[in-house]
Amino acid sequence: MSLDKEASSASVSALPIAPWWHTVLVLLPLMVGSVASAHQHGLPNAHLPGLSKKLSGYVTVLVEEWFVLLLIWLALRRSGIALKHLIGGRWNSAGGFFKDLGLSLAFLVVVTPLIGLLTHFAGVGKNISQADITPKTVGELAMWVALAMTGGFCEELIFRGYLMRQFRAWTGSVVWAIVIRGILFGFAHGFYGLAMAVVMVHGCLLGLLAAWRKSLRPGILAHSFQDLLGGFLAFFS
Repeated sequence: MSLDKEASSASVSALPIAPWWHTVLVLLPLMVGSVASAHQHGLPNAHLPGLSKKLSGYVTVLVEEWFVLLLIWLALRRSGIALKHLIGGRWNSAGGFFKDLGLSLAFLVVVTPLIGLLTHFAGVGKNISQADITPKTVGELAMWVALAMTGGFCEELIFRGYLMRQFRAWTGSVVWAIVIRGILFGFAHGFYGLAMAVVMVHGCLLGLLAAWRKSLRPGILAHSFQDLLGGFLAFFS
């Protein structure tokens, strides 16, 4: 790639994907769901026919996150940006995949104890335990797997992909973009109550991983693995 093409590519990547009102539209369902889940001390649920309260909550969140991702995909399409460009990185070989897999596992090894310590010293562990969202039956566990994979993929694209691009373009700063989207990531998890502050730190760390790697792939893997592990540990305990 020539210097002119590199400069042109950098200039394009510095532009927002969509106008401010689209970002408000993206954040609105996430924040409404967060407020509802905070009020219910768990996942928001729509009391869907034939489903338990917890499964209704799982399905509600699945629909919410894929709907938000649809809004982002439509904006990307309008701007002529491929989804793979927002994700970044490539898996052209098994080596590329295992490198990102190793980075995701290393991230979990370092960050999981750190988040646990922050939760303990902040005294917000009770807020997390009150959020009765983990699976207790085989059916709930199966739905949890879909929820964890969706959370890893959709939330990373929303918070570390789309919002990173938006706030980086508006503020002109990678650091501010990481901090702002980390704060929004915490606010989107209202069912944790005061523990949202710890989730904000976690969101910033995932942001640092994405910015350093210039790819969402390690974060998607780490996010999915962490959610899966939490669900399985809760189920078998």
